[in-house]
Amino acid sequence: MTRASNTRGGSVTLSKEGLPAWLDPVVHAVETVEPLQLSRFLPPKDGAGRQSAVLILFGEGDGERGPELLLMERASSLRSHAGQPSFPGGALDPEDGDPKGDGPLWAALREAEEETGLDPVGVQLFGVLPKLYIPVSGFVVTPVLGWWREPTPVGVVDPNETARVFTVPVADLTDPGNRATTVHPSGHRGPAFLVESALVWGFTAGIIDRLLHYSGWERPWDREKQVPLDWRA
Repeated sequence: MTRASNTRGGSVTLSKEGLPAWLDPVVHAVETVEPLQLSRFLPPKDGAGRQSAVLILFGEGDGERGPELLLMERASSLRSHAGQPSFPGGALDPEDGDPKGDGPLWAALREAEEETGLDPVGVQLFGVLPKLYIPVSGFVVTPVLGWWREPTPVGVVDPNETARVFTVPVADLTDPGNRATTVHPSGHRGPAFLVESALVWGFTAGIIDRLLHYSGWERPWDREKQVPLDWRA
C-alpha cells in the first residue's frame, strides 16, 4: 500500500490499492472525465499561469455521519479569497519538483500539512483531475484526490492564513436542501453548498458539483434557488 512521505527524500505516487468500495464511483469519474466537463476555464495554451495544486481528501468519517470531505476556511484578512471555504492547497514551490510530473502531488500534500496540520503519511493519493484555470488569480490548478487512510488530528496551523478547518459529510453535500446557486457580480452563475455554517462556492464548489455529478451521487436539486455571496447561517 502506498505511503506518501513528507520528506523530499521519499516518494509520492498514486495507488488505488485497498480503497473502500464506496470510492469506486469517484475513481471511475476521475479516470474518465474530460477537462471541459469540469470547467470552461482551462489553462492557457501559451503555458501562462502559476502552477498550483489542491488536495481533495475523502475520509471515512465517524460512522454516524458517513464519508466526509476535508475543507478549510481562509482567513478574512487575506488579500484574495478572504473568508472563502476551499480545499487545502496552494502554489508549487521549486522543491516540489516537476509541475508536469509529481510536483502537484508533493504540493497538495505539503500545503495540506502546512494549512491543516494533517500527517501526509496517512494520506493515500489515488487520482488527479485535469488541470484547470482560475482567471481571476491566474492559477493553473491540479486537483489531487486522496483517501484519508489513517486520519490524524487537524486544525488551524496559522490563523493569518486559515480561519478554521472542518469536514463535511458527503451526505450533506448531496442533500438537495443544502444546494443553491450563487450569482457573482460579474454575472457568472455557479453551484454552491450551504454546509457546516459555511457557503462553499466558486472553484471549490464547482469541483465538488462535478465530482458528485460524474460519480453518480448527485440528487435533483432546485437550481433556481439563489443565495448571496455574503450568506451567513
